[in-house]
Amino acid sequence: MKTKSAFHWKLWAGVFLLVILAVGAGLLKTPSSTVVKAEDGSSSFQDSAQTDEEPPSPIAVKVIRPRKGAMERITTQPGSVQAFESVDLFAKVSGFLKTQKVDIGDRVKKDEVLAVVDVPELEKQVERDKAAVEQARSKVSQMKARVTVAQADLEAAKAAVIQAEANAKSAAAWVRFRGLQHQRMKDLFASRSIEEKLVDESKERYEASVETEQAAQAAIATTKAKVTAGAAKIMQAQADVAAAQAEVQVAQADLEKVQVQVAFATIHAPFDGVVTHRGMFPGDFVRAANESGSMPLLNVQRTDLMRVIVQVPDRDVIYADVGDSAIIEIDALPGEKFTAKISRIAQSQDPQTRLMRVEIDLPNTKGKIRNGMYGRVTILLDKATDKLSIPTSCLVSKVQGQGKGSVYVVRKDKAHLVTVRLGEDNGLRVEILEGIGPEDQVILNPGYSLVEGAPVTATYWDETTLKTGTDN
Repeated sequence: MKTKSAFHWKLWAGVFLLVILAVGAGLLKTPSSTVVKAEDGSSSFQDSAQTDEEPPSPIAVKVIRPRKGAMERITTQPGSVQAFESVDLFAKVSGFLKTQKVDIGDRVKKDEVLAVVDVPELEKQVERDKAAVEQARSKVSQMKARVTVAQADLEAAKAAVIQAEANAKSAAAWVRFRGLQHQRMKDLFASRSIEEKLVDESKERYEASVETEQAAQAAIATTKAKVTAGAAKIMQAQADVAAAQAEVQVAQADLEKVQVQVAFATIHAPFDGVVTHRGMFPGDFVRAANESGSMPLLNVQRTDLMRVIVQVPDRDVIYADVGDSAIIEIDALPGEKFTAKISRIAQSQDPQTRLMRVEIDLPNTKGKIRNGMYGRVTILLDKATDKLSIPTSCLVSKVQGQGKGSVYVVRKDKAHLVTVRLGEDNGLRVEILEGIGPEDQVILNPGYSLVEGAPVTATYWDETTLKTGTDN
């Protein structure tokens, strides 16, 4: 009996030692209790083993609300800057470059003389043509004098006609007188009162008066013919005057032509601008613009107003109108934005690129914008509609061609994935036709850590002020 009791005692002592060692090594955990106070003030014990598994921490997110009237149809395209006007200046006549008063970079005023080409042959031709004009004018004076002479001859002929008619009347009277006298002589001879020779003498005087009358009638016809000839001479002289006047016009035209050619030898600035190219130096031979091998003397660009050229893609062409607002950002001028409006539209697309040329006039009062610069142009093509829209950065996914997508919304402090039906997308915002309403809190820029039902801490992002705040 003593031996058996001693054995049992040793067995229990070994078990107790193993338990102590296990507890010391942390292999055996004993449940602990936590005192929990209830709302009525009483205390109770709670097994701490029940609180070992802690819930995941909420994810901080920014949320926005879908907005009406926030989506505008815009297009952002590359834009290139050109001078509003750019002109190559040629000489219309050949000669040696006599003077050139400007160089590259010089600013010029409209009508300012920039260069002069030496053309001595044309200058001499001007003097010759001036003399020809004076000669032609003298001839006009000479022809006018002939008209005056012809008119005087006509008046003399008319006076001669009157005189001839008077002479004819006088001759007719003498014929009648001689006829009566001859008849008396015949009557007296018949009564044997006079000799026959007196009758013969009266007959001769009668026949002479008849001849005189006939001569007077012929003189009338002659003087009338002279009147007709005088009138013809007047018409001829007047025609000579017209021809001389035409010669004056021809000579004047020749003179003006040469004067224009001489004027072409002086190059003027077509507008206020800046010289951007110089092709020759004084002493160089200049070829006329219509000759082969000719080259511009200078290039002048108008820079107080610039053209911004934008190629609008096919999908936006029907929305582009003259007067649409535009914001221009130029790479060479970082941080600056220029506001302008569409000035003109080509109304036709390039069949190769399916792009339409649009021009925007951009004032350049400070002269910082240069021909050849480039940047980006954002054009407001259409005003906002009353449909709901959200930033495109809210989309988790988008099914191309089906008009569907998905977003995360916050409901009861948890993220939930919602399927939405999409409308127009302008690259910055997208229309929401179905799936969420204006009161929903849509998560902005959802990360990969978000999953369905994940707890979140939402901070409201005000798109209009770009500030964060508590979403109440």
